[in-house]
Amino acid sequence: MYKPESSIATEFIDDQEINDTLSYADANKNNRELILSIIEKAKKIKGLTHREASVLLACQEEDLMQQVYDLAIKIKEEFYGNRIVMFAPLYLANYCVNGCVYCPYHHKNKHMPRKKLTQEEIVEEITALQDMGHKRLALETGEDPVNIPIDYVLESIKTIYGVKHKNGAIRRVNVNIAATTVENYKKLKDVGIGTYILFQETYHKKNYEALHPTGPKSDYAYHTEAMDRAMEAGIDDVGCGVLFGLNNYRYDFAGILMHAEHLEAKFGVGPHTMSVPRIRQAEDIDPDTFENGINDDIFEKIVAIMRVAVPYTGIIVSTRETKESRERVLRVGVSQVSAASSTSVGGYAHPEKPEDNTKQFDREDTRSLDEVVNWLLDLGHIPSFCTACYREGRTGDRFMSLVKSGQIANCCGPNAMMTLKEYLEDYASEDTKKKGEAVIKKSLETITNPVVKEKAKEYIENIHLGKRDFRF
Repeated sequence: MYKPESSIATEFIDDQEINDTLSYADANKNNRELILSIIEKAKKIKGLTHREASVLLACQEEDLMQQVYDLAIKIKEEFYGNRIVMFAPLYLANYCVNGCVYCPYHHKNKHMPRKKLTQEEIVEEITALQDMGHKRLALETGEDPVNIPIDYVLESIKTIYGVKHKNGAIRRVNVNIAATTVENYKKLKDVGIGTYILFQETYHKKNYEALHPTGPKSDYAYHTEAMDRAMEAGIDDVGCGVLFGLNNYRYDFAGILMHAEHLEAKFGVGPHTMSVPRIRQAEDIDPDTFENGINDDIFEKIVAIMRVAVPYTGIIVSTRETKESRERVLRVGVSQVSAASSTSVGGYAHPEKPEDNTKQFDREDTRSLDEVVNWLLDLGHIPSFCTACYREGRTGDRFMSLVKSGQIANCCGPNAMMTLKEYLEDYASEDTKKKGEAVIKKSLETITNPVVKEKAKEYIENIHLGKRDFRF
């Protein structure tokens, strides 16, 4: 029986409930009266249940789906405005003891050189990232308790925060490492991580176990219950994700929404972010061997419905996606993107040669950070390097209450403009700077609070004069 408040993985991700949901969605995919009522509920911007969202995902009625897309665009604008948060992944090591069949880091892969960054090499990587203009990272490693112990991860985070190169600084380190203990999550909390991110890959227990035949990650319950342990340890910003292509996408879509419902029911705080990667080509991995791949149309549909179902969550798309695909999902719901990513160990300071392949997957979007910022400006977005909420303690329920009430815009809009101004002053090409200045000037006039508007203008002028790190 489905029990969203339960601490047991197979109860808050109940297989029978998902199968019943998919059957219900199939039976009602042409039920216009029901679908219209779900859309009307979504217009209240309070979210949808996994079952209601699954009906929308099954719907093939073009006029109804257009209403969903239009609503997704409206909700995104209401919660996030035209801001797009920028980040980059940083791979510390690719040692791994797991046997995941979709990841080139799996321990049986003898073709891939194994590498672990020293603290000195991490400084080089961070310096290179700061020279691009990045302020926010997602830390990545394989799972290997011997080669990558928690103490190494903690030391690395301290090193990252300690690098101050020219006007650069990494102000938020999100962490995507293997499921671990409450004690280790407390240690991560103590060194000042931002969001703890863990991809479920698939919520289908049987398929999960087939895809993870060996290693610690093969324990479905321990992996699926990791967010609970992180929250119990005091990490109140967590990020969920599935890897679309491993399993039936409708099943995993229902699963990730049920995971969000579980976190809300048990902790009163849903996921800070949801990630929607699709499986890609990599060393020793051929995505065509997986039968559940999804095309760009379905991908856009997933993002749009996720936006109306969980309006408060940030939706993340990485450089796994092409420029064209990212543009489509940015419009209907995505609020965070990676840019100028390296998925190799040490790939920022020393771009690797093909024969030294340590990357986790091939990137589809290989543009520089400046090219991505320029592109986002052309699309009418404000590229944001903001980390203010995390640094001001606006996390967990404090962040969610501001988001759900719409009050977060009083902080996020001005903060996005100020961090963009920093980027323009320190790193941008002339063309990007010209476009960015015009966007900031126009965006300042949209701030409705006169006190906030004047303070934002003052801070932006101070940034132009050489000062840094202002925030609301």
